[in-house]
Amino acid sequence: MAVKFLVRIKYPDNQIPDGDRLPREVNGYPVDVEQVGTFRRFMPPSSGAAPAMTMPDPRKKIRPAQPGCSIGFKDPNNQIIMAGTFGALVSKGTKRFILSNNHVIADENNLPLGSSIFQPGFLDAGNPPNNGPIAKLTKFIPLVPGTVTNKVDGAIAELNNKNLATNSVLFIGPPKGKTAGEIDMVVHKFGRTTGFTVGRITSVETDVSVQYDAGVVNFQDQIIIVGLGAQPFSASGDSGSLILERSTNKAVALLFAGSSTHTIANHIKDVLSALSVTLTL
Repeated sequence: MAVKFLVRIKYPDNQIPDGDRLPREVNGYPVDVEQVGTFRRFMPPSSGAAPAMTMPDPRKKIRPAQPGCSIGFKDPNNQIIMAGTFGALVSKGTKRFILSNNHVIADENNLPLGSSIFQPGFLDAGNPPNNGPIAKLTKFIPLVPGTVTNKVDGAIAELNNKNLATNSVLFIGPPKGKTAGEIDMVVHKFGRTTGFTVGRITSVETDVSVQYDAGVVNFQDQIIIVGLGAQPFSASGDSGSLILERSTNKAVALLFAGSSTHTIANHIKDVLSALSVTLTL
């Protein structure tokens, strides 16, 4: 166990004045300093190559839609062409919803409730897309830039028809419940950009600052994941992906941001609680 400081750039000791060095320990715990770059929300650029893999293509039209595939909104001002990831199918009573991030299906608090959600997102389907909407924005947890500490980047959209989506994550299968993330837990996910990847949890209670279009948003008690092997765990466009424990397929977290080396995710229990929904099993 250690107290870990995540920094944009890590300098050698001999380049840091004595008064600027981080402490060697905090409350008896050793200090570890790790370079992570700059954390940003994981929305894709305006273009990009298809995933290099012989697996399901998450950027195609999929019916019923499956978690892991491309989704997105239509910008009322026609200035944004975007796509993110359908994370999980969730429920409240008899209603079924797409679970993803606020910035993926609510445009950082900007979309009005009732706005249409498309699969695939416009970045992958073309503008205008050749398919109609599959859901409508129902609820989002507001993102508050500045000094206020946020817990989740989450939103749900009610399906226009229950048959338009299933709970089976592409390549992975349906979640088998949920569990708390733990340090060194091996996890996997399927996302719109990087497809299927495997990673390891390195922290479960990290406070981070993430760059959004609206400004820097501070989050508390987040999960940090690094990819196994040479492959990064996620990239822009994977926002909204459900992260599951590899050995049990239980849901652990909802991916929303990161850097070129590290992925940040909300604890799934916090997301479900904030949105008052349950996983559809």
